[in-house]
Amino acid sequence: MTSASTSGAPITVDTVEALVRRQMAASLGGRRGMVEAAIPGIVFTVTYLVTKDLRTTLIAAGGAAAVAVVLRLVQRQTLQFAMNAVFGIAIGWVFIRLAGAGGGSESDQALAFFLPGILWSTGYSLVLAITCLVRWPMVGFMVGNASEDPLAWHDDPQIVRLCTRLTWLFLAPGAINVCLQAPVWILGHSGALDKDVAIAILGVLRVGVGWAVRAVSWSVMVWVLARDATPIEPRQA
Repeated sequence: MTSASTSGAPITVDTVEALVRRQMAASLGGRRGMVEAAIPGIVFTVTYLVTKDLRTTLIAAGGAAAVAVVLRLVQRQTLQFAMNAVFGIAIGWVFIRLAGAGGGSESDQALAFFLPGILWSTGYSLVLAITCLVRWPMVGFMVGNASEDPLAWHDDPQIVRLCTRLTWLFLAPGAINVCLQAPVWILGHSGALDKDVAIAILGVLRVGVGWAVRAVSWSVMVWVLARDATPIEPRQA
C-alpha cells in the first residue's frame, strides 16, 4: 500500500508544494491582484481623512475598484480579483449603512467600513484552527481535491503533519491581523481612541502590515516545503 496519490502517483513534498503554490497564486492573483485588492482600501482611507465626506469617499473607492474591472474587461482577463475588491466595497457600504441607521456619526460609519474584514479574518482563522485541532487540516483537502481519492491523504500521518503545519501558517496572517486591528477598532468605536486616528491606523494595518505578514507567511510555507526535514515518502505495505 502506498501513500495518498495524485492522478495515481504517490504524493510527495513536490506534489504538496505545487498545490500550495497554486493556491497562493489563486489567493493573491500575483502583483496585479494584490494591487487591485489594496488600492480601494487605500483610496477609502486617504479620501476620508482628507475630505471627511463619506459619500465622496465611497465614490472614490468604488471608482478605483470599477477602473480595475474595466481594465480587466478590456484586456479580456479574469475578473476574480477586481471583483473581490468591488465585493469588499459593497460589504463595507452595507456596514456603513447599518452604522448610520444606528445613529452613528460619519466617523462611526467610516470606522464600520473596516469591521467586515476583521470579522471575516476572525471567522476563517477560527475555522482553519479547528481543522488543525481535529487533525483534518484544510490544506489536506487542497491536496485531496487533486487526488483520485479526496480523503486518502489522511491515511498518511506524514502528510497530515505537514498539512497541519501549512494550515497553521496559512491562517497566521488573518489571525495576526485580527490581533492588531480588532483592539484598534474597539478603541475607536468606544471613543477611547480618536476615530480618525483609528481609521488611519486601520488603513495602514490593513494594507501595509497585512500584506507584509501574508508575504512572510507564504515565504515560511515555501521554506517548510523545501527543507530536507519534511520529506514525504511513499509507504510500503
